[in-house]
Amino acid sequence: MNTSRVVTWKGFYNTRDLGGLPTRSGCATRYGAFFRAADLRFVTDEGWSQARQSGLRTIVDLRNADEIRPATTKSPTALAGSGQFAAATARATTPNGFDRIEVPLDDIEDTEFWQHINKERLNGSPLYYRPFLERKASRCAAVITALAQCGPGGVLFHCGAGRDRTGLVTLLLLALADVRPEAIAADYDLSTEALKPLFALMGAEDQGPIIQSALADRGTTTQAAILSTLEGLDVERYLLAGGVSNTDLDGIRKRLLESRYD
Repeated sequence: MNTSRVVTWKGFYNTRDLGGLPTRSGCATRYGAFFRAADLRFVTDEGWSQARQSGLRTIVDLRNADEIRPATTKSPTALAGSGQFAAATARATTPNGFDRIEVPLDDIEDTEFWQHINKERLNGSPLYYRPFLERKASRCAAVITALAQCGPGGVLFHCGAGRDRTGLVTLLLLALADVRPEAIAADYDLSTEALKPLFALMGAEDQGPIIQSALADRGTTTQAAILSTLEGLDVERYLLAGGVSNTDLDGIRKRLLESRYD
């Protein structure tokens, strides 16, 4: 069994295993259950082969339809949480042997919400997590339900940069598994360095300094923002209210915490 969180499959960026993270009860999350990642457009045949050999079976795409199948007209995604990255993304072709599910998280039709997020400079940082959670419980619940109902084998979920939407879903999954808040925050911070090669490959500006500047203007950091989001969040109650069933919540915990899952 692989006991490293580092994923080195060819063409995967900002990708890591959510196993090996400490919980408050003293155990750790299971390796090979869930993986987080950025856009998969650069994955090679060798990379897909490596992923399958490592147990990956299902891909869950959190992006909006217009990111996956770009239109010639201006996309409303430009308003949403990943708008800065979405313009450069393209559909990734998932080869045979993997299940693929689309569960868009953003709710781009709610332009009022995204205009507010952009105006307040919350976009692209965990500062937008709390208002998103407050307003989009059903969208979060839909993603968690989809992840819980995936077939056996490893499940990888991704967005564009693998930081914002993917980071929020990661936060919910790990909180549900009772992972220590500081470990959840530390996992989020890994994306800052992990994204640099992807931005360079795409010829895009590294967003890290821009995000850090916005956080500094508010006297906070990414870790502090994640911890603030988790403070007082009863994730089980929140997801149940959003529409996740008790069976699916138990299924997530089983995937993340049991030593063996079939």
